[in-house]
Amino acid sequence: MEAQPNNPIHGKKLDQILKELVAYYGWEHLGHKIQIGCFRNNPSIGSSLTFLRRTNWAKSKVEALYIEMHRKTTQS
Repeated sequence: MEAQPNNPIHGKKLDQILKELVAYYGWEHLGHKIQIGCFRNNPSIGSSLTFLRRTNWAKSKVEALYIEMHRKTTQS
């Protein structure tokens, strides 16, 4: 596998990305940042992963938010 030092999602699984986002933002704030039902109504990692794996536009938003979060935390 080729190293991609400027890509924070390279080599990360979707469940790792989601868990880090929930730890950083919490479900409520995450539901405000990305307005999808699985983050707002009875959220769980399992139901969110099921939805994200089937919905490319939502997965793209989650990945973009993760990259933004990663940049914020590494600049501090």
